[in-house]
Amino acid sequence: MHLIQILLPTADNAGQPFPRSLFTALRRELTARFGGVTVYARGPAEGFWDADDGQSRDDIVIFEVMADALDELWWRATRESLERDFRQDEVVIRAQEVRRL
Repeated sequence: MHLIQILLPTADNAGQPFPRSLFTALRRELTARFGGVTVYARGPAEGFWDADDGQSRDDIVIFEVMADALDELWWRATRESLERDFRQDEVVIRAQEVRRL
């Protein structure tokens, strides 16, 4: 079993919040494909990283699903679509193997 997380910014580089419809569409797609999704959005997490012009920061929302198999082609296409929709150089999607207890 795999735990897959998608880290998405809540606003663009100019600070304008992304439309709620983008997040709703992703939630619906993940629920339909995986049977459920957990969204961590109440108090957005903060992401920090070093950039060419100093340190950068984003408020982020995390979408999380569990899947028996990891379809890397589907996840790659999903990442590329999210990068276009959210106008990002890179959207982080990470996966790790987990066991249910």
